[in-house]
Amino acid sequence: MKLTLGHSPDPDDAFMFYALAKHLLPTPGYEFEHILQDIQTLNERAMRAELDITAISIHAYAYVLKDYALLRSGASMGDNYGPMLVGRRVFAREEIAEKKIAIPGLMTSAFLALQLFLGLPKEKLNFIVVPFDQIFDALARGEADLGLIIHEGQLTYAGEGFALSADLGQWWFTETGGLPLPLGGNAVKKSLGAPMIVELSDILYASIKYGLEDRAAGVEHALPLGRGLDRELADKFIGMYVNELTLDYGERGKRGVREFLDRGYSAGLLPAPVALEFV
Repeated sequence: MKLTLGHSPDPDDAFMFYALAKHLLPTPGYEFEHILQDIQTLNERAMRAELDITAISIHAYAYVLKDYALLRSGASMGDNYGPMLVGRRVFAREEIAEKKIAIPGLMTSAFLALQLFLGLPKEKLNFIVVPFDQIFDALARGEADLGLIIHEGQLTYAGEGFALSADLGQWWFTETGGLPLPLGGNAVKKSLGAPMIVELSDILYASIKYGLEDRAAGVEHALPLGRGLDRELADKFIGMYVNELTLDYGERGKRGVREFLDRGYSAGLLPAPVALEFV
């Protein structure tokens, strides 16, 4: 059976699916078509229930509960680090809400975290949507005062001449008494049925575990998607977002997801309470 598997063209996702992409694991009865697209596009496709398995922003997952369940493995969690607000100079928190911000997508977890951080809904923010890998260019052209950066930009912004105003992952860690900030996960179509979902969950778990146990080869595979990262920085970035929490949310990771979405609903930023389903 051929299944579509969507993930972002960045080092951590590539590392997670290295073993599957290179056919290093048994996948009895299954063939995976890897679809590499930016997270905003994958979020939009999840809204239309187009892919069998997909990386998804935890923010976006709140809108697709009818069609998808969260797999136990594949989470990207910011554990006292996460999306950052950067610009040509440092802005105080009270200034940020008045500035024009380039964001990587309306349904990204980074944008929900930003709204929680500022205590303001998107209707009261001045922002433009820019593909995540073009935010530095937008700042350089003066199209925005601040950029909300995700992925490897968190390690390279200083080299691009930008200064950090806020790390939303650090803010969340302090705000919640030490919970990780849930950014992305892997979602699977419920219509595939429980027996198949269990098998797919085990396969994806095995792929992540394989990469963690054969780290050098996994990093080598992911390096071409590093956009300016050398091997050392790529390895550091992958370690930030592919780790024990990626293998399995665990109780702490699940608490982080629940707290994030509960706060989003309580602040009026999500349409309904989110009853999470992990498989």
